[in-house]
Amino acid sequence: MDEIRVLQIGDRDWRERYRLPGGTEFQYAEKFDKAPGRPYDVVFWDREPGEEEIMPLHRATKAYTLFVTEQAALEGQAKRLYECKKGRRLAAGEIQGFLDHELRNYFPKPYGEKFRFQNLAIARGFCGSVEWNGNYSVCLKGDFGEELRQAVFWRNNIPVFQGQCIDLWLEYRKSPGVEIALTVTQFVQGSIADVQQKWEFTESDLEQVVSIDNELREGPIFVSLSAKGSGELQITALHDRYSRRGHGHFLPGGERYVTSEREEIFCYFDPGDRKPPLNVYFSGYKTLEGFEGYNMMRGMGCPFLLVAEARLEGGCFYMGSEEYESMLAAAIRRYMGELGFTPAQVILSGLSMGTFGALYYGCDIMPHVMILGKPLASIGNVAANERLLRPGGFPTSLDVLHYLCGSTDKAAVERLNGRFWNKFDGTDWSRSKFVVSYMLEDDYDMDAYAMLLSHLQSEGVQVYGKGLHGRHNDNTGGIVNWFSGQFERLLREDFGRAGR
Repeated sequence: MDEIRVLQIGDRDWRERYRLPGGTEFQYAEKFDKAPGRPYDVVFWDREPGEEEIMPLHRATKAYTLFVTEQAALEGQAKRLYECKKGRRLAAGEIQGFLDHELRNYFPKPYGEKFRFQNLAIARGFCGSVEWNGNYSVCLKGDFGEELRQAVFWRNNIPVFQGQCIDLWLEYRKSPGVEIALTVTQFVQGSIADVQQKWEFTESDLEQVVSIDNELREGPIFVSLSAKGSGELQITALHDRYSRRGHGHFLPGGERYVTSEREEIFCYFDPGDRKPPLNVYFSGYKTLEGFEGYNMMRGMGCPFLLVAEARLEGGCFYMGSEEYESMLAAAIRRYMGELGFTPAQVILSGLSMGTFGALYYGCDIMPHVMILGKPLASIGNVAANERLLRPGGFPTSLDVLHYLCGSTDKAAVERLNGRFWNKFDGTDWSRSKFVVSYMLEDDYDMDAYAMLLSHLQSEGVQVYGKGLHGRHNDNTGGIVNWFSGQFERLLREDFGRAGR
C-alpha cells in the first residue's frame, strides 16, 4: 500500500518526541506557506497557524483528517478552517497512541469490490432447488439440515496483507426458518492447506458490517456460508472493502446508509468553505466500489457531496424501494440543512448512470442547476437496446430491468420508463437550469436529450445543450471537459466564485 503522507506544524518536530510507524512519509514545517501539488493524508497542528498559513493549509488538508493538539489555540480564521475541515482535538497523552494505532487507517487509496458472482458455488451436499437470477442473485430452496453446514462458497481467494483490516458485508434474504453463519479462513501465503487463522460470524454478527483484522502475515482468505433449517435462502452479493476501522467508509468521513433489505447508500460530505453552492455528484456505473469525482469536486473549493451505491454489477441507477429512495433524498437534505442552504443554492450533477441519479432526485430537491454528461433517462429503453442496438454492451441493464420490474418484457420496459417520466413531469422546473452534454449517436438512451426538451413544460426553465458525435462511450474525455468547464462557468456567473 502507498505511504501515508503526514504534515505536522509546530515549534518542535515530533520525530524527536514520538515513535512514527512504518509506511509513513512525514513532513515537519515550522512555518507552512506553500501547499504541495496534492493534499496530505493527515495534518497535525501543534500550534495555532498564522494568517499567512491559512490558505496553504486549506489547500493541503482534506476534510476529516485534521487533528489539533490541546496546546494549539483556535481563534478567528484558524477556528473557521478547523470547522470546515471537520477537525478533531488530540490530548497530549493521546498522540503516541494515535500514531501507533489510528494513523494507519488514513491510507490514501480506498478499495472495495464484490466477490465475483461467477465465482459463487453451491456446496455439493445441498439437495434442494437452485435458481439463478441473472447476474443478481442465486436462490436456494429446501432443507439445509439440522446443523450448520456449508451451503455456498466463493472460489478464487482474495489476498489480505499484514496489518490490513477488511470489512465484509453480505447481501442476502432468507426465510425465518433458515439460520446462517459466515466463515472466513486465511491460509499461509503460497499454501492451499495450511490455515493461518479463522473467523466465525453468526447471523447476529452479520446484522452489521463484520471485519477481519490481520495482524499476522499476508495470506489469502476463503469465504464460506453455512446454513441450517428449512426454507429459502437468497444470496445477492458479498462485498469486501479496505477498512478504516470506524473512521469512514471508503474515504475518511465517508458515511453509509443501509435499508431494512440490506441495500446500501454511501455519502461523502466535504463542507469546503461553507459558501454556496453545494455541489452534489452522483457516481456513474463502476464495478470498483467507492466514490467518484473526489478530486474534481474538491478542486472547485465549494461544499460538495459525493453519492455512490454498490448494488448489482456497478449500480442500479439509484432506484429502489420507497425506503431506499426516501433515505437517499433525506441524506441530501440533511447536508443542505447542515449548511443552511436552500434548493437555489444546490447543483446536482453526474455522468452516465450518475445523470439519472441527478435527474431522479432533482425531482425531490428541485435544485438551481443540473449538470449532466451523457444523460440516461428512459432506463427501460437502455435495457431494451441490449438486444439489437448494443448486444453484450451493457448486460447489467437487463438485471436492472428485472430487479426493478420483475420481468424483461415490453411491458416492464414501459413501466420502468414511466417510473422516471411520471415523476419528472410532476415537478415544477421553473426555477431550474439544465446543462447537458450528450452523444448524438448514443446507443444507451438515444432520445434522452430530445425527451428532456419535450417534457420540460415549466415556464422559466433554462436548457443549455451540446452534442458530440459518437456512441455512449466514444468520447468520455470530450464530455468531461465540457462538463467541468460548465461547472466553472456556473460557479462564476451564478455564485460569484472566481474559479479554481
